[in-house]
Amino acid sequence: MNRSSLKRRKLLQLLGIGAGGSAAAMVSPLLGAHASGSAGKAALPFVPVRAPLPLPSDGLSEVEQRQVYRELSVEDKLLVPEGYRADLIAIWGDRLAAGRFGFNNDYLALLPLTSTRALLSVNFEYISPLSWAAGYGEAVGTPLPLEPLQQALASRGGSIDAANLAADDPLLPLIEAVARAAMADLGIGVIELERGSEGWRQHRGSRFERRIDGLSGLSQPGEALRCSGPAAAVFSHSQPLGFRDGLGERILGTFANCGGGTTPWGTVLSAEENFQSQVPEAVFADGSASAPAARPFRWDGSRLDGLGNPFGLAGNKYGWMVEFDPRQPHRAAVKHSLLGRFRHEAVAVVARQGEPLVVYSGCDRHGGHLYRFVSAGLVRDPSDPANSKLFETGRLEAARLEADGSGRWIALEAATPVQPQPPSDFERFGWQQPTVLPHSDRQRSGSEALASDAELQAYCKRYQKLADLYPSRGQDAAARLRQQGAILIDAHLAANAAGASGCPRPEDTDIDPINGDLLIAFTAAGRDDGGSSDPAIFTGPKGQPLWPHGWVMRLSDNDTGRGARFRWRMVALGGVPWEGGLGFSNPDNLAFDPAGNLWMVTDRPGAASLDVFGNNSCWLLPRAGPGAGQALCFAIGPMECELCGPCFDAGGHTLFLAVQHPGEGQGVRQGKALEAQAHSLVDRSGQRFEQLRWVPIGSNWPSGVPARPPRPGVVAIRRLDGKPLLS
Repeated sequence: MNRSSLKRRKLLQLLGIGAGGSAAAMVSPLLGAHASGSAGKAALPFVPVRAPLPLPSDGLSEVEQRQVYRELSVEDKLLVPEGYRADLIAIWGDRLAAGRFGFNNDYLALLPLTSTRALLSVNFEYISPLSWAAGYGEAVGTPLPLEPLQQALASRGGSIDAANLAADDPLLPLIEAVARAAMADLGIGVIELERGSEGWRQHRGSRFERRIDGLSGLSQPGEALRCSGPAAAVFSHSQPLGFRDGLGERILGTFANCGGGTTPWGTVLSAEENFQSQVPEAVFADGSASAPAARPFRWDGSRLDGLGNPFGLAGNKYGWMVEFDPRQPHRAAVKHSLLGRFRHEAVAVVARQGEPLVVYSGCDRHGGHLYRFVSAGLVRDPSDPANSKLFETGRLEAARLEADGSGRWIALEAATPVQPQPPSDFERFGWQQPTVLPHSDRQRSGSEALASDAELQAYCKRYQKLADLYPSRGQDAAARLRQQGAILIDAHLAANAAGASGCPRPEDTDIDPINGDLLIAFTAAGRDDGGSSDPAIFTGPKGQPLWPHGWVMRLSDNDTGRGARFRWRMVALGGVPWEGGLGFSNPDNLAFDPAGNLWMVTDRPGAASLDVFGNNSCWLLPRAGPGAGQALCFAIGPMECELCGPCFDAGGHTLFLAVQHPGEGQGVRQGKALEAQAHSLVDRSGQRFEQLRWVPIGSNWPSGVPARPPRPGVVAIRRLDGKPLLS
């Protein structure tokens, strides 16, 4: 079998199609299409957008590939197929409820109200300092003291512990003005949409409009968020080892809202991911927070961090999964602590009648883990809003994967043995990787890196169970509840200690609507001082242990019992086609359309080694028909952006996408500034050739006006003829 046929079979596996007769019938037309060059394109559901490198799905012969790709000009636009258009629905700075449409929109969720009305929930993740500073005045209409604050902090290295400044310190008003403005651009928003003959547009002034930002509840206590589950007992405890914010169970705001998901009963789950940039991540053995001083406020012109510091935010209250009901704008949002505190990126919900509620999520970091929550109670009716109560009792588990394609779930609870992965597991792959665990001095917060198996053995002899690392400080039920809360608050390090597998940045989880399998997007293997993906599990096409282009995994999980086992297999591989990849790099968000086709967007970083893939993009992996087994490029984003949050309306007529951080690295494009890049490519016959690529420097999206700052926004993509997207 040739390499391109193998990749098509992997994609058929990805979509749950077997390798028998029916699958072979769907592969056959693809073989013919490739043999006939561009003639095969007519059979596809759309003419794919031309990617910047040769692809098996581009319909070109090797001669045509060398001609077409020899020179390329990249555009600072959102490119969609011919016969489609993208309409701007909302943009940073638009008025929304009592605030504004925030910055760096990410996850999107569409909740229908009627056939022509719907609510769109939007995550606002983080601040890109360069484009935020350049565009704030235009987007918001008021200036910020960014330059004087930067100058004032320069002598202090750009950072300061603002929480401990005197009330009359002249720096404090400058810091609070910038920090409040940034926090107002983070969190969650809800807008109402209405559909007419020209597609979806925003219905302004709707009673459903809502804004939950990074400081909600600070000036209006009734807008604070709640906490469910064991962590609430930690927050309200009167004698913590660490910092206490005095708010008890109340939580101020939400930020770092990245991925998300919906529930069958109509609520939205919003994932707090890289919260550690704004508040301290490290906690004590009782789950209490480090002092705000551990993450000082910083503004040096290139970094805007520590936004929680001026307001004394407790770091243990961030890094959670937030549930809210878009139809109930006055109902408090809830952070469900039994879903764990870590750098949440993804969430997938399984609610079947008569079974426990199951939720999958991932921690987006090198060596992050895959998690599963199983409720104690059973689902009676998947559409019943009372199912939200099921988040309050149950157990959190982390996945241990084995190289033979099996795996098991490890409960994160007091009785779980401490059995971490040893450093020697990495030495045979050629590098030193310490095992990072809760600090052995349990009076200190944070972690400790153990560099040798001998150190690890001594640690495990001292701490044999998670209960030893997170002591209950009492024998009553309240003490045991706080103990479980501490484990959940420190979920990542607890999972390390329990022996969960380190993963290559699990970015999204989604449930296959046809067969119920879990699909997981792993963005890229890598390592740092905090951890590494397991090189025995995650390898490139030739066994490379640090493959930088990512994978999609299919996980079959049919047992909700304690210690249950599962099966897994890799079904899609990122990378250039001539090295065994499918032509994209760094898969991120996944979404199934109403017909069960898989859509995927990419999130490649700005590293020069990945420039060959061009701007981030959106791909369709058809489930059936002439395109089954191919990865088809549906959209390419503007400069330095990430496409996020794909979701669909009920009839599959519209794809909604968030265009996040355009111009993040180079900022505002001035005039027609370009840079030249040279790339070495390979055609479908295996012949290498050189490409000259012209790339804009910076972005002006969406205006396209030179020297005008870029702004993130949300678009709706539809066919010009009004038919469903894949008609």
